[in-house]
Amino acid sequence: MSPLSRPSRLRRLGLCVATGTLAALTAAAPAAMAADPQPVGQRAEAAAPDPTSDELSASALQREHEAQQKQAREEAKKEGQAKPQAPKRTYKGRVIAKPYLLLRDKPTRSSRIVGSVEYGEIVHIFCKTEGDNVDGNNRWYLLTDGTWAWGSARYIENIGAAPKWC
Repeated sequence: MSPLSRPSRLRRLGLCVATGTLAALTAAAPAAMAADPQPVGQRAEAAAPDPTSDELSASALQREHEAQQKQAREEAKKEGQAKPQAPKRTYKGRVIAKPYLLLRDKPTRSSRIVGSVEYGEIVHIFCKTEGDNVDGNNRWYLLTDGTWAWGSARYIENIGAAPKWC
């Protein structure tokens, strides 16, 4: 057997050190990115909101909507109205994902799955936003059926008017 075909102890030790270094760098990368997500001197752009931020989480938008409804009810009571004004328009869509559409807590493909909706079901849409790209479509709809969750607009066909922006 030739000496090149048999790994030497020194070569194995070098491989272990390299593997450990790579593992340490991989573990440290998320912390380094959190500390300085953009290089120095790069212009901050006022684009669409970051889909991973908490302000686009379904539960945060649900809390905001419920607070607005509560405030509207209180104002209606103060003004002596028997009934508060009609709620804002709701939008509808049909799920076209087979066999089902996964619902998530944020408009990203990597966020936590909170449920699913079967093919052909009608869903109620609260609003739309930009998020992760799914088959060429970066729109996501906030669904209000029982639980507030995000579904990719790629797999929801609008029924009637397109939803408003969040």
